[in-house]
Amino acid sequence: MAGHSKWANIKHKKEKMDAKKGRIFTKLTKDIIKAAKEGGGDPETNSKLKLAIERAKAFNLPSENIQRAIKKGTGELGGAKLEEVIYEGYGPAGTAIIVEALTDNKNRTAGEIRHIFDRNGGTLGAAGSVTWMFDKVGVIVVEKTDSINEEDLMMVAIEAGAEDFSADEGEFEIITDPSNFQEVREAIEKAGYKISEAEITMLPKNTIKLSPEDYEKFEKLIDKLEDNDDVQNVYHNVELEDEEE
Repeated sequence: MAGHSKWANIKHKKEKMDAKKGRIFTKLTKDIIKAAKEGGGDPETNSKLKLAIERAKAFNLPSENIQRAIKKGTGELGGAKLEEVIYEGYGPAGTAIIVEALTDNKNRTAGEIRHIFDRNGGTLGAAGSVTWMFDKVGVIVVEKTDSINEEDLMMVAIEAGAEDFSADEGEFEIITDPSNFQEVREAIEKAGYKISEAEITMLPKNTIKLSPEDYEKFEKLIDKLEDNDDVQNVYHNVELEDEEE
């Protein structure tokens, strides 16, 4: 019996991982469609598309999926029209949450997001209710290695237009304005540095620390939001516990 139980547990974990992988692929595909729709199908002239493709490749999204998504975005292939929608709300203990979604049915997605907030200790707010607590920025991360001179990397980033530079235990973090994010990124790459992460994101101006009980509720709400196929990104102002980072 014990052996059967162990196998069932492994199988269940694998099914969960496969389901999560499927959701990630769905989100990556939507990102590519949106970028191609907005700026065309050539990644050399469409920096958003280039970034979306690189992120997709990092998660091993098959090349044929990437090409199909580009063609859907440019209109070469038929497909549902995707719209970007942003939801703002409050989680347990008044935490601030921003949800970015891409959907072919705004009414359906709005109902689902509201339901998730309501069922998990949160409240969906009005437009502008929490965005003032965040800054939209570009974030570029370079992993520390013995061959990297911190001052040299900082000079490359700052000269290209970066707004902030910081060194953590195992990485360097460069903050840019969204408008010159791609320019800074390309300058760092041309200088020979390997970028481990690069994205436009929403950073909270201040973070808050939750009690263990509230943190558990908050984590459940975030998990439910991220599990929704239409949700692309979830931002919040909670200080993450070490094991969750």
